[in-house]
Amino acid sequence: MATTNDLKNGLVLNIDGQLWSVVNFQHVKPGKGGAFVRTTLKNVLSGKVVDKTFNAGVKVETANVDRREMTYLYYDGSDYVFMEPDTFDQVGVSPAVVGDAANFMLENSSVVVARHEGEPLYVELPASVELEIEHTDPGVQGDRSTGGTKPATLVTGAEVQVPLFVGTGEKVKVDPRDGRYLGRVNK
Repeated sequence: MATTNDLKNGLVLNIDGQLWSVVNFQHVKPGKGGAFVRTTLKNVLSGKVVDKTFNAGVKVETANVDRREMTYLYYDGSDYVFMEPDTFDQVGVSPAVVGDAANFMLENSSVVVARHEGEPLYVELPASVELEIEHTDPGVQGDRSTGGTKPATLVTGAEVQVPLFVGTGEKVKVDPRDGRYLGRVNK
């Protein structure tokens, strides 16, 4: 248990049997009436975002979420298999839990797997990943109708928009949260 004074971004709360992650919070002290805390919460499993207000000092139940760095090994057809680097224990995580992160994971890459009571909740990738472009059409000089970008398919199968000068076989940095091109990787 914690009070509303202990709230911080990333803290996971157990509200009515569901797990909610604190995305944003703000302590409000109006001139009239009692203080309160306005929060934005994201459901850990479904991704639904809601706004919730708590009175100041109210106790809230926190969930014990174990976030561990693991190595992605392979996809076995039904689950994504991750390994703990210290103990070599392997954990299978369903595609529903992995979600869009699968588009940007390479074998043997490090990711963070969050679990609650042994049950995987979500997979978190680093802020940027470096992936090779498997195929993209050559950029045509003077073709600026698309704002100077073209589609490119990465080695993982994900499609991202890249500038016209980027070619097949080059490594690029991509933001895995929204699939945005961040830049080329120098060799």
